[in-house]
Amino acid sequence: MDRRNFLCGAATTGVALCLSWPHATWANAVGWPVGCFNRPWAKWSFDECLKGVKAAGYATVGLLSRTKHDPFIGTDATPDYIDGLKRRIAASGLTANLGSLRLRLAAPLADAIKDVRAQIDNAHTLSLGYVMTFGADNPKDVGPFVKVMADAAAYAQDKGVAVVMKPHGGISGAAAEILKVIKAVDHRNFSIWYDAGNIIHYTGKDPVSELDPIAAHVTGFCAKDCGAVKGDVMTQLGTGKVDFAAVFKRLKSAGFQGPIMLEGSKVGSTAEETTANAKANREFLERALASL
Repeated sequence: MDRRNFLCGAATTGVALCLSWPHATWANAVGWPVGCFNRPWAKWSFDECLKGVKAAGYATVGLLSRTKHDPFIGTDATPDYIDGLKRRIAASGLTANLGSLRLRLAAPLADAIKDVRAQIDNAHTLSLGYVMTFGADNPKDVGPFVKVMADAAAYAQDKGVAVVMKPHGGISGAAAEILKVIKAVDHRNFSIWYDAGNIIHYTGKDPVSELDPIAAHVTGFCAKDCGAVKGDVMTQLGTGKVDFAAVFKRLKSAGFQGPIMLEGSKVGSTAEETTANAKANREFLERALASL
């Protein structure tokens, strides 16, 4: 084969490969994995959610919002349930990457630690890469929270699971509070899953400015928009005040590698309408990431 034919063949093969990849992969200039949390479909069954996430063009699902029928990694999840959940996810053709933690900070410390370890064990069984905490609302809980998270970070590290915290008001409200928690936990397996929409929702502060002091600690990003303090976050990206282009540029300059997970998406009257909204938000993210 001469050089010209080789190059043409390689180009054709490359185009074919790109067209066969999930949209959120090939259109992503920085190579950051893009997935979707289950929250938009939480009022329907998880099987309906899996169907919707797949149809919306995502390859990864996050187990963020537990439901009446799906405790996900919770301590009330039985071994049979966890095994069944793993099979359901595999059958959907999706990969799950994250589960959310529930903390019992009012319980004796030993019990609180045991409870979180059990959730990490469930995450490990499901082959999840991350478990997420939302911090604590009451500043008085920062002491027990730090102790539980320090233990969780060390325990999860041995399981190959990363512990992440996202902005959610209270002790994880914005940069100043987040930095205090990072310093207190003091473990390399404890990092931040940035949520620009929640910065606005809980504090009204600028997500780009609040990102600057903590960017080096960010290992994941929650895609969510918001227009005002206590404003709606289950809305379409680009309709609020989050400057996604500026946030992504700052993350890129800090060496961020992803993943990005969609959480905020308008919930429709049907699962199908919700899926269409999630697809539109995926396309929004593709355009934003393609420009980096």
